[in-house]
Amino acid sequence: MTYIDALILGLLQGVTEFLPVSSTGHLVIAHELLGMETDPGLAVDATLHFATVLAVLIYFRKDIYKLLQSLFDLLRRKEVETSNKTLLYGLIVGTIPAVVLGLLLESKIETIFREPKFVAWILILGSLLFLYAERVTKRFTKHKELTVKTATTVGFFQSLALLPGMSRSGATISGGMLMGLSREQSARFAFLLSIPVIFGAGLLKLIELGEAGLPQSEWFIILFASLVAFSSGLLCIHYLLRFLKNHTLHVFVIYRIVLAFVVFLFI
Repeated sequence: MTYIDALILGLLQGVTEFLPVSSTGHLVIAHELLGMETDPGLAVDATLHFATVLAVLIYFRKDIYKLLQSLFDLLRRKEVETSNKTLLYGLIVGTIPAVVLGLLLESKIETIFREPKFVAWILILGSLLFLYAERVTKRFTKHKELTVKTATTVGFFQSLALLPGMSRSGATISGGMLMGLSREQSARFAFLLSIPVIFGAGLLKLIELGEAGLPQSEWFIILFASLVAFSSGLLCIHYLLRFLKNHTLHVFVIYRIVLAFVVFLFI
């Protein structure tokens, strides 16, 4: 992997991790186009995911501080604000489905799920989910507040992101909208919900990279790619939240379908 490859992969990861277009799907396609046969593959992808989860931690640092404070207060049996308690419990139960299914499907995720044509089909199926979520959300005259039950359901939608091409943010945002949350509410919860899963996966793959005995020069390239992913991801979170206040997911649907047909025709 060269520094040019690292720049491309880092930008792809940072931008597409939070846009509902599938970061993993883009990385699979990028590996194919760049001919990166000797690349550490999934381990590097997971390391880039680790960099973007750091962007989430920085952007939502105030929310995370409140959650940690609520957790400590609960452990000390102190009174905790209902909304903070609900969000904390929701993040815990919402994380479980993706963790369990991720462990069960790990071998398939690393092999057959990373075939470009498979990614293209999932891009299309994900687009249909987004369109359905947009249709359902129009029926709500008033958006609901987050509950533990809603968070659990959204957690199962997050599990769909195990399929490259689905998009973690797209699946969880759609799940939230189907459960009555607004686009912005769904996006904020989606970003917070992504922290435990991406952090855990990235940490495991970092350990794997360390055990693989990569040369120091390769580590510098991976670090460069991670810095690019972190900085671009931070900007993307900010602008996506602003975008979703007044816009639908339709633009992402169009992009995903066009990308899928490009894969079918040229890859």
